[in-house]
Amino acid sequence: MADYRNDMARFGTTASRADADIDQGLRAYMLRVYNYMAIALAVTGIAALATYNMAVSGGQLTPFGVAIYTSALKWVVMLAPLALVFFLSFRIQSMSVGAAQATFWIYSALVGVSLSTIFLVYTATSITQTFFVTAAAFGALSLYGYTTKRDLSAMGSFLVMGLFGLIIAMLVNLFLQSSAMQFAISVIGVLIFAGLTAWDTQKIKNMYDIVANDETMMGRTAIMGALSLYLDFINMFMFLLQFLGNRE
Repeated sequence: MADYRNDMARFGTTASRADADIDQGLRAYMLRVYNYMAIALAVTGIAALATYNMAVSGGQLTPFGVAIYTSALKWVVMLAPLALVFFLSFRIQSMSVGAAQATFWIYSALVGVSLSTIFLVYTATSITQTFFVTAAAFGALSLYGYTTKRDLSAMGSFLVMGLFGLIIAMLVNLFLQSSAMQFAISVIGVLIFAGLTAWDTQKIKNMYDIVANDETMMGRTAIMGALSLYLDFINMFMFLLQFLGNRE
């Protein structure tokens, strides 16, 4: 009986150590994801502000500003981030972790160049306030996705379908130019990306069990997870800005 109790005690100690190793590894993995995302957001902010400062001087567009905001080059500025995110999504499995990181940073810088136009439309104060509101909401939603025991897969599938519907509505409103429809799109957009933040966080967390034993795969997965959360943050920020932003 004493031997049986000793064996059970050793088994319990081994199991506890294994759980502790998983928890520590999961925390390190999630911290890696959030660090990648935070760096990408910082790169985007710096690129946006630097682009705006080069494009506008004394309230007037500089030659550089005219080129990227009013000439045909504006389409390159708008579409380059989309092309690069598709490239990263489809090619990441054949890329080294370092190359995937570099591509992610370049993508976030291109997004910053594209988003620099918000400084032409909204005041710097309202942009800053909206950023912090978005950060607070994102933090709460991501924490929920990380800690909840509820499976969010069904909700995630519904949100993805809603996202496609939202994109179609946005394309239609490019022609209709309806303010009421734009308001509805903004409301739905905030709700969709709020839900996607929680779902993506849970999905990223669950991926750890699959990639934990492969450092290269874990590095790639962390970058793709950071990209998902980055896109959730940026889109939620842009939709909230339409509510909270004070126009110039």
